[in-house]
Amino acid sequence: MRTCRRALTVLALTLPLTAMGAVPVVDDNSGSAGSSYPPSGYGTAGAYAGGGATAQPSAQGQLFMQLQQMQDEISRLRGIVEVQQNDIQQMKQEALDRYKDLDSRIGAGGAPAAPAANNSASDGGVNAGGASAASAGAAAAQASQTSTEPGDPAKEKLYYDAAFDLIKAKDFDKASQAFAAFLRKYPNSQYAGNAQYWLGEVNLAKGDLQGAGQAFAKVSQLYPKHAKVPDSLYKLADVERRLGHTDKVKGILQQVVAQYPGTSAAQLAQRDLQRL
Repeated sequence: MRTCRRALTVLALTLPLTAMGAVPVVDDNSGSAGSSYPPSGYGTAGAYAGGGATAQPSAQGQLFMQLQQMQDEISRLRGIVEVQQNDIQQMKQEALDRYKDLDSRIGAGGAPAAPAANNSASDGGVNAGGASAASAGAAAAQASQTSTEPGDPAKEKLYYDAAFDLIKAKDFDKASQAFAAFLRKYPNSQYAGNAQYWLGEVNLAKGDLQGAGQAFAKVSQLYPKHAKVPDSLYKLADVERRLGHTDKVKGILQQVVAQYPGTSAAQLAQRDLQRL
């Protein structure tokens, strides 16, 4: 009996201990049973710092980046505007220079600078663009065939003066039309050389560089002995410069200096050659 009682007593004492050993350990601070340790999110900042994950930019960061991009775009646009303003200013200055130059030439008078005999082509005449005197004579002969009226100096002068008055009135479109019509009617007139030259001036004042260059070139081609040839060649060099044909400018200026020494055009050409 004593042995049975001792066995029961030992069994009663060992059962609670066995039951306690089977109960799992629960971390009360984790908020739920079975959660991992360390808690979720632990060390996240350290992972960002160490490159373990890519941090998304905050709203403030995104706003800063957008502002920076806008500032860069504004700076680029300002640069474009400044370039355009400089180009416009240069164009205005060139137009003003053309008008001043035209005014000074108008003030010098529009009367013919050479008699009718000097309008015809002759041996030894110069030609812009490398045309020979013979080709200039052929061009003049071809132009004479377009004349629709016989020569009448009084009528020609009235027609020419009317066209020149349009220049004084700054009506360059009508002046261009008037001089072109005059040259079609009276290509052999004593006023034709002057009319051809002023047609170039009018087209230049209009900003028609192609038309101006063609008109100036024809002065030396059709009227190689005319007194306006040096001026027309110098103005042709100016047109070629404006068109960006720098390879032609130097040759024309050298032609003026070599073949027309002592003229105002030669002096201006020499100055321009020194600047090239």
